[in-house]
Amino acid sequence: MINQQRGQRPAERLVLGAGLAVLTAACWWAWMAWDRGYQTDPATGSTSGPYEAWQVAGCVVCLVVLCVAATVRIPAWLVVPVMPVAFTAAWSWTAAGADGTGLWVIGAVLVFVGMVVGTGAVSGITAVARAAVRRRGRPVSTGQ
Repeated sequence: MINQQRGQRPAERLVLGAGLAVLTAACWWAWMAWDRGYQTDPATGSTSGPYEAWQVAGCVVCLVVLCVAATVRIPAWLVVPVMPVAFTAAWSWTAAGADGTGLWVIGAVLVFVGMVVGTGAVSGITAVARAAVRRRGRPVSTGQ
């Protein structure tokens, strides 16, 4: 297996990092940004929303796949800051425009922390798994 991260030029990493940022923000816009309506249960009167469980699950799955793919292609030290910043920026753009109270800032901090933890975990697991596969694929030296 060829280590695709070795030998990358800074310009190539910059382009890949920018692409990762765009795709990460696109996850927010595609899955959740368009839904601003709340649902009221007629039987109980309880309100939920604005997002449905399937939207959140779809967004998370896309982010996990994107994180794994990115960690395979570029170093984890680049993936971990890019994804949380891009996703939080996209989320904040939507939230700031819809919130007159200023509480969206608290939500942005929570989104950012959640993205850092999630991206760090997925990227770390991916990097460790890749290293294990690389070690297993190398021929064992007998010392002779």
